[in-house]
Amino acid sequence: MEEQYRISDPQVLKVVAHPLRVRLLGLLRSDGPATASELGRKVGESSGSTSYHLRELFKYGFIEEDPDRRDGRERRWRARHRYTSWDNQELSGTPEGREAVRIMRMRQVEVLARVNRDYDEREWAPEWVRAAGLSDDIVELTAAGLREFNDRAMELLRDLAARYSGDPDARQVNIWMGGFPRDDSPRDDSPSDEEQDR
Repeated sequence: MEEQYRISDPQVLKVVAHPLRVRLLGLLRSDGPATASELGRKVGESSGSTSYHLRELFKYGFIEEDPDRRDGRERRWRARHRYTSWDNQELSGTPEGREAVRIMRMRQVEVLARVNRDYDEREWAPEWVRAAGLSDDIVELTAAGLREFNDRAMELLRDLAARYSGDPDARQVNIWMGGFPRDDSPRDDSPSDEEQDR
């Protein structure tokens, strides 16, 4: 599997931003190769629906047929890349690109919400309960400082993943990082006259 799929075309980013497609691709990355029927059972969709969306992911290079594990009746698919990346600045140069980036951010938030909702402390040993969770902070950084934070956090994550790879106590862990500049200007959140008339 290749490391990353670098996208520079907003249309391609929109393809994977579809809610079901992003879930299917995520499952192929985390759980390994599967057929449309197997994925359909996991996401509560028909195999016809998952088959259609898998073909779209294949068409745009996100997945491929798994030559090592053929199923006589159905294609078995696998992810081609560990993750998808794009340059926000590059894609945000057009309205279509800005929309694609915004939609993809929303898909990431939806996955975070689903993982958070499905996580139940009662199912995990105390050391996992202590280690898991979310945190947030507001700090003052420059754009260069935020970029450095992202780069160093990813470097640390790669180092830790390599160190614990193959450890019998290791589990797949969902990791999110995000940082957005905060607009400190006062906002008028009162509805406009047009909104009030609805």
